[in-house]
Amino acid sequence: MFGLFRPGPEAQLERFLQRYGGRTLIIHEGFPSNWMKQLLRQAGGGGHFRIDARPLPAAKPTPVEWLVQTHILPIGLPLPLLARVEENMILLRHLNRDGYVVHPSEIAWFLAELSSRHHAALDYSGGANAISVTHGLAISDNEPLCMWDAISG
Repeated sequence: MFGLFRPGPEAQLERFLQRYGGRTLIIHEGFPSNWMKQLLRQAGGGGHFRIDARPLPAAKPTPVEWLVQTHILPIGLPLPLLARVEENMILLRHLNRDGYVVHPSEIAWFLAELSSRHHAALDYSGGANAISVTHGLAISDNEPLCMWDAISG
């Protein structure tokens, strides 16, 4: 009976897109010491929604909790994770290299190349019941190539 009052997947997806469409999220389970402070010092660093992926004891998940718990975490990418919500697709790239979280200054480089260099993409064009995952970069590949291109001229 209680399930009757929960929003269905289509309603959850619609609400998520209304709130986060065209935006960038950082999905995490906590940050290393001073990492948030460094993020907020970056140009635009405070503009990313920070979503804690640890499950809360709530009867009804919010739309972002539903999407993270049901579709993003099962992909198995390391956290924290950069997610950009685009039309029909959510592009994902983890923020780890060699066992450590990258410096927040690299996020701008990751965003610049996210369309072509992401670890996974969730295609929601078929609706909430047909969300599919396409894998991209290998998990070990997390160098921001456009940064090296800019440095080398």
